[in-house]
Amino acid sequence: MSAWKGWKIGPGPDARPVFPPKVMVQIKALACELPSETGVPLSRFSSEEIATEAMERGIVAQISGSTVWRWLHEDAIKPWQYRSWIFPRDPHFEEKAGRVLDLYQGSWGGLPLGADEYVISADEKTSIQARQRKHKTLGPSRGAGQRVEFEYRRGGALNYMAVWDVRRAKIFGRCEAKTGILAFDRLVHDVMSQEPYCSAKRVFWIVDNGSSHRGQPSINRLQEKWPKIVLVHLPIHASWLNQIEIYFSILQRKVLTPNDFPSLKALEERIYKFQEHYENIAKTFKWKFTRENLSTVLNKLSQQPHGLALAA
Repeated sequence: MSAWKGWKIGPGPDARPVFPPKVMVQIKALACELPSETGVPLSRFSSEEIATEAMERGIVAQISGSTVWRWLHEDAIKPWQYRSWIFPRDPHFEEKAGRVLDLYQGSWGGLPLGADEYVISADEKTSIQARQRKHKTLGPSRGAGQRVEFEYRRGGALNYMAVWDVRRAKIFGRCEAKTGILAFDRLVHDVMSQEPYCSAKRVFWIVDNGSSHRGQPSINRLQEKWPKIVLVHLPIHASWLNQIEIYFSILQRKVLTPNDFPSLKALEERIYKFQEHYENIAKTFKWKFTRENLSTVLNKLSQQPHGLALAA
């Protein structure tokens, strides 16, 4: 096969070459290949590497990396991008996730929740470090943002356990040196020992499969002390369905970034102050993802050539 040299549009050495469609198609196909499968010790091709590979294969006699980049940039397929995926191992994924989504919509077992029934979303944000910067953080100046020293001393770490009342926009949390059953039970006590939860008909607690609240033993343990609790476990790898994660992401952006705290005590105080501040301004999250949406997504993913996968 002879390499295509390309036509020139317009006179002069700076005129842009024009390639026939089949050359463009072949180079886009090359961009979609995994380099490792062709014997090249790379994970991804750059535009320049695609251009070099195309010339070595005889697809084209001469082409620049900028031309390759322009073609790929304009195309619907973005071979240089990738996402991490998790293949669910829970055979009852849709059933378990559906129960949680029903609670967000205000129902359980096909019946609407009553005014004296509550939905709690709970989880832990673990190993939050207090990073003591080796130089004082400088405030923003004209044309520049804050300057945060790269090097830091480790001031220790704590764990923040929190719950979000889905229907009332209330937040409860506590900082603990360690996570575990005892720490989680203290968090449950903080919530269930006060109104309106202690006199509620039922309080649904949505949790993941962490060691402090995993499986039937956790259900038995909590219901023995708090009979009104209904512990609802998410499927494995489904923390994205837990509304408390939205609050944690807000905390991360508003409080923990950049991480610059003189001590562990200062970090803890900031978290508690933000928790109080946020509850004063909080509104319920506008959760729009329903059981029907979940079914649509799972059905679509099941038709993929590599089977069912969920975005990590």
